[in-house]
Amino acid sequence: MYRLSNTVIGFLNLFTLLASIPIIGGGLWMARSSTTCESFLQTPLLVVGFVVLIVSLAGFIGACFHVAWALWVYLVVMLFLIATLMGLTVFGFVVTGPGGGVEVPGRVYKEYHLEKYSPWLTNRIKNPNYWSTIRGCIFSSKTCAKLSIWTPLDYMEKDMSPIQSGCCKPPTACNYNVNVIGSSAQDPDCYRWNNAQNLLCYECDSCKAGVLEDIRIDWHKLSVLNIVMLVFLIAIYSIGCCAFQNTKRAETDYPYGENHMKRVRPRWDYYWWRWWHDKRHQLY
Repeated sequence: MYRLSNTVIGFLNLFTLLASIPIIGGGLWMARSSTTCESFLQTPLLVVGFVVLIVSLAGFIGACFHVAWALWVYLVVMLFLIATLMGLTVFGFVVTGPGGGVEVPGRVYKEYHLEKYSPWLTNRIKNPNYWSTIRGCIFSSKTCAKLSIWTPLDYMEKDMSPIQSGCCKPPTACNYNVNVIGSSAQDPDCYRWNNAQNLLCYECDSCKAGVLEDIRIDWHKLSVLNIVMLVFLIAIYSIGCCAFQNTKRAETDYPYGENHMKRVRPRWDYYWWRWWHDKRHQLY
């Protein structure tokens, strides 16, 4: 009969099998969308969706139909998934650790500086090809268009997203008074700013820092989800090991708990005792 571990892992894998469908659908939708600024999530999302689909299918078939090789493949891939997810989680925490905004006196919003982030993220965002894609994405999303109707009072009282703070305005410390320009050193981003709506501060380091802050926030959320998934996968893996043992036992065609002993060869003293017993009966 079916063991409890086989039934449980069968239901769990059926659930994850169905859950992989919206994951794959979301990845395909993101791949076709031209307005999302987080295109770097498309490939990992699709890979995770397809891997979960295949692994869950193998686990479901192996547990419910006692297919030992399917469960063996399931356990190997699941172990690889757990190790990969653990590595990505640690990597995410290490890479996204540095960063954060700086308070601006008299303002609600914060400003962001590129040198505060990890070298790995900084080098990636400075790549011209990568930044060109992100820049076009921000411009297409009309993120800065929302600030075009703000009054000076709004800049004093309202908050901004990291991208709005870095890409849609010059640094607050910039001074564009003609009598002051050249008299003291200013942030290089002050000279990169342009009032044209297609330029603004898109080439500023503060804009790149704002994007990294958004990525940093998203990665922290993803890391929390990864931890939850790790606990879930380790629990399923443990149950899967029990299901694999039960499947191997079921392949012997004996019900669980039945005595499998065959007729064994008697010891030497049995024959001696039989000989002595027969002789005694012959004498008497």
